[in-house]
Amino acid sequence: MKSVKWLLYAPVLFAILILSGCDGDYRKSAQGGFSEILVVMDSDEWDGPVAEAIRETFGEERMTLPRPEAKYDLRFMDIKTTRDLEFAKSFRNTIFAAPIDEQSNVADFIRAVMSEDIKTRIEDGRNFAFPLKDRWFRDQWTLFLSSGNEEALANKIRQDGSSLVQSLDQVERERWTREVYRRGEQEHLADSLREKLGFGIRVQHDYRLGVDTTGFVSMRRFLHDNDRWIWFAYKEDISDKSEVTEEWIHAVRDSLNRSFIRGTREDSYITTEYRRAIETRNVTMNGYPALETRGTWTMVNDLMGGPFLNYVVFDEEKERVYMMEFAQFAPRYSKRRFMNQFEAMAYTFHTDREEDS
Repeated sequence: MKSVKWLLYAPVLFAILILSGCDGDYRKSAQGGFSEILVVMDSDEWDGPVAEAIRETFGEERMTLPRPEAKYDLRFMDIKTTRDLEFAKSFRNTIFAAPIDEQSNVADFIRAVMSEDIKTRIEDGRNFAFPLKDRWFRDQWTLFLSSGNEEALANKIRQDGSSLVQSLDQVERERWTREVYRRGEQEHLADSLREKLGFGIRVQHDYRLGVDTTGFVSMRRFLHDNDRWIWFAYKEDISDKSEVTEEWIHAVRDSLNRSFIRGTREDSYITTEYRRAIETRNVTMNGYPALETRGTWTMVNDLMGGPFLNYVVFDEEKERVYMMEFAQFAPRYSKRRFMNQFEAMAYTFHTDREEDS
């Protein structure tokens, strides 16, 4: 197959760091939905090692949901015409992947847009991944992956998979934040949280206050087929982060859920579903070290369950830990997009110290 001629594109020196769009960008927004990635590769390689490494890295299933769902939905395409290329360049999340010396249209395009210095860095193994932001359209994330051969590229993708995914996770979280608060927010509830507990988040427009007692506040967004809730609490006199283990987190969570997040029956309450996957990892929220825990909950003495997302944030200056949990009951819906919304809301975390400074 003859290569497409790249007459419309002059070579561009791609920076290794992510490039940010500037204010006043009036270009059209990129197309494509949340959590979708267009993977542009030669069709002969869709079952090869590079494609498999991309599937494992970006398409890994989240086992902490009631029904496992891929982290990102991957859609593979080849470039056969200039129109194909224009479509790939207009997509919201796009990965272009090919060995640097491969004879294919995708490799031709990668070589055409990279400087000689960048191609040399790829050939000698110094660099292989080049993420870009807003390269052709607004609200766009693009990743170029290239190396000396397929096996080397696949190995590099697996080795650096976490950082590659994180570069997209941050962009997606910013998108979800805009979407969550697009219809407004409740500043009075956010202010009230800070006053009562010393921390809070931006509160979406249609949550309503639930339990409001000393050291604990809950909010709920109730629909008959999609019930969502959030609760907030804190624990004092914790000077050593090592005190906060996974077991400690689950014990505190289960105790608070049993006390405040109860079912319609007198003896029904929420607890962790320990028979399913639970994952805890270190994250940073607004400069504070934190632990993120994902898993599923079940209702004792009732046939209900769903996903939860919990954060424990350390305030070492005040010797406090802040805890917030997001959960959902929506049997008819897939859960991934709602958990992404929860994550976006959680990352608006702030304390009363930020407000006073």
